[in-house]
Amino acid sequence: MGAKMKAMTCKQLGGACDLDFRAETFEQMVELSKQHGMQMFQQNDEAHLAAMHKIQQLMQEPGAMEKWKEGRKQAFEALAED
Repeated sequence: MGAKMKAMTCKQLGGACDLDFRAETFEQMVELSKQHGMQMFQQNDEAHLAAMHKIQQLMQEPGAMEKWKEGRKQAFEALAED
């Protein structure tokens, strides 16, 4: 029997588009999102660059990034499995 996958969009993970990511764990989901972000960065995609700027601003505030990431993780955990 296969592993249970969950899906989140780039937007749900702080990005700028509706691309679906499918993963078994939140950590895998974050890795897929990072890879996509790097591709969009290399393509100089304005919407994704703006989303990355917002994340960078969060990283400047003590505790804000951890709080944001925990919220994303809770959203992932709450998803129904495919």
